Amino acid sequence: MRSIQNPKFKIQNLLTSSHQQENNTQSETLPPLTDATIERVKEGVAAAGDRAVRQIIEETLNHLDTINQEHSEPRANPGLRRFIMRSLMHTLFQVQVENGERIPQQPAILAVNHLHHIDPLLLLAELPTQPYYYILGDARTLYNKWWKRCILGFAGGVIPLKRVWKEEVAVMKAAKAGREDLVDLAAAIEHTVATGEDIHTLRQIDRIILSILARGDGMILFPEGRLGTAEAQLHLPLKRGTIIYALRGGVPIIPVALIGTHDLYLRKKLTIRVGEPLHFPSTTRPKRQEVDVALETLEKAMLSLLPTNYQEPTGLKLLHYFLNHMLW
Repeated sequence: MRSIQNPKFKIQNLLTSSHQQENNTQSETLPPLTDATIERVKEGVAAAGDRAVRQIIEETLNHLDTINQEHSEPRANPGLRRFIMRSLMHTLFQVQVENGERIPQQPAILAVNHLHHIDPLLLLAELPTQPYYYILGDARTLYNKWWKRCILGFAGGVIPLKRVWKEEVAVMKAAKAGREDLVDLAAAIEHTVATGEDIHTLRQIDRIILSILARGDGMILFPEGRLGTAEAQLHLPLKRGTIIYALRGGVPIIPVALIGTHDLYLRKKLTIRVGEPLHFPSTTRPKRQEVDVALETLEKAMLSLLPTNYQEPTGLKLLHYFLNHMLW
């Protein structure tokens, strides 16, 4: 007798597979274990064990999980949020937007390459105020400083994502390979850092994103699943989650390329290049083949937006260290 699998479990398997794919990719491209890397890992572990950080992550996720058509979360006025972000970004950098008119005023998912922690702020500075865009971001990077918690508590629009950093994976792998000086730190990572891969968390994120799209708001997703290591490159393969949410939410995907944000300094030129909207047939039960075909289309669209001859500017780079580390 043929068994019938619940469609929700099929979708969950696709999402889980995407997370496992990310972890496998991370282990293949681990960063070198410099003193700075190890120090960042220690800061990350401290944030994971910080009661205030854990509390705001859980409160934010639980609150977002209750969103529906009648009850919305407290959040900053979208016009005010954009004004503050734009004032900041245009003071620090020269910002150029190409083809911004391609971003619809209806619910959509922006699929963006990811080069720096400042990328979401740059996007929010230039996006239309309607729909209201939410960002799926690394939980500890978002909330590891008190001033970040204050700002995000005011602004709203953030979905904290629990995950293990690639630097932490590198520490654990090195400890298992014989680095005795990293054994205690590796044990602390395994004991303290939440992976975000449990079924409860995955389903909670799933519900939150779909409810946001259903009520007419938009999402900013970074389908590479990690920070890029160089300009004009896309870390492939992309993660499937962006496609799955677009198919289930019945919304278009807008491919976007960020250019210049990998290495920041005062008044550097940063470019937001917007591609043509991608429309896919809506379905509540996306099949693996549908997802993979759509994913290939998205990959081609994002690659076509990246420059083919990018040259990093030379010369004096004011506030270089500060701007590259202020959001760590």
